[in-house]
Amino acid sequence: LMNAAVAQDVEPAQITQHCDSVSLCFSKGLGAPAGAVLAGRREFVTEAWRVRKLLGGGMRQAGVLAAAACLGLEHAEATLRRDHDNARRFAEAYRPCLPPGIQELNSPLCSVNLAAVETNIVMVSIRGGWPSPTELCEHLQAVSEEELAETGQAVSVLLFPWSAHTVRAVWHRDVSARDTELAKNKLEFVARKCQE
Repeated sequence: LMNAAVAQDVEPAQITQHCDSVSLCFSKGLGAPAGAVLAGRREFVTEAWRVRKLLGGGMRQAGVLAAAACLGLEHAEATLRRDHDNARRFAEAYRPCLPPGIQELNSPLCSVNLAAVETNIVMVSIRGGWPSPTELCEHLQAVSEEELAETGQAVSVLLFPWSAHTVRAVWHRDVSARDTELAKNKLEFVARKCQE
């Protein structure tokens, strides 16, 4: 919800105005260690509260988590906009003063539809039968002696095999612009090795 609101430059309420209920998680993108909020009609929230208690839900010292959530919400726009920029940088073609993105690789192995990169999520299409998305993700996570010798860096990138021909990359507040550049370089290295 917050990523969509920032990307569209609207208040979250505008997106949720036709919803009966809304749940918002405060971790990852907003940076809280845990926590979520549930909103809806009074009867719905009362029933959710009852079921939570019935299932043993409840926390002591929840104020500490609430403080982290409040801080995350206060800085959400700047934080999420930075995540979106990093995702875009990973995906886009070279522009002056930005590192080249994977679209520039002209790789027969992978490509990105830049029009689909609207928030902090980048879907990378894998062409050909090898490697599969799962195998590509394994190569991106592993660090080899050859990589160390060739690049001088040990970089492990976690992507998710989304479908038979796609991997998903997601940015959050703990992924910096430098991390983004390293991830792009790692994908370039792995793509080159797969082509050899």
